[in-house]
Amino acid sequence: MNFSVYWQHADAVSKTLYFILLAMSIITWTLFIIRVLGTRQLKQNAKQRMQIVLDNLQARLTGIPFEQRKAAAEQAILQQMSREKTDADKGVSVLGTIASIAPFVGLFGTVWGIFHALVAVGSSGQAGLAQVATPVGEALIMTGLGLAVAIPAVLAYNICVRQNRALAHDLHDHAHGLLIDTILQDKKTTQTAQTDSTNTQFAGGQA
Repeated sequence: MNFSVYWQHADAVSKTLYFILLAMSIITWTLFIIRVLGTRQLKQNAKQRMQIVLDNLQARLTGIPFEQRKAAAEQAILQQMSREKTDADKGVSVLGTIASIAPFVGLFGTVWGIFHALVAVGSSGQAGLAQVATPVGEALIMTGLGLAVAIPAVLAYNICVRQNRALAHDLHDHAHGLLIDTILQDKKTTQTAQTDSTNTQFAGGQA
């Protein structure tokens, strides 16, 4: 069926629904590309930002007992991880919303088109297959358009959710590694300080 024929018979409501579905499709592909590329870039920079946050915190916690420094480091890393996850989730809910409502928008367009087709058939008084098939077929185009928008949106949503889940696991592993390195470094520093203090006292006693 020629799309121009459908467009000529479509009324203002059908054309509005068509543009709504077109806008949804553009938003879906735009968000999907942005999120895929953005998540890859975020994964590269998130670990560096976590390290910077931890380094800045350690410089401020000099002289505080070990347990307090450990708790503060854990909270700082968790807070930074929450920020990174929030950045990664931007736009994903929009994909889920489009995937949910696009079929219903197309279905509404189909119902609206069939209603007008039946009204036209009733007005003309002719109910043959030739009079019904064309307008009903044109109305069903809206269902196809709704599915054409919803299916890529569902796939894009699932890909982004899986990508964000992998990012979260990667950040958790990196966070545990940072905490372990911080604890080992802190204990090494403490032992060195104790050794230096013991040597100083021993040297003072000999003097």
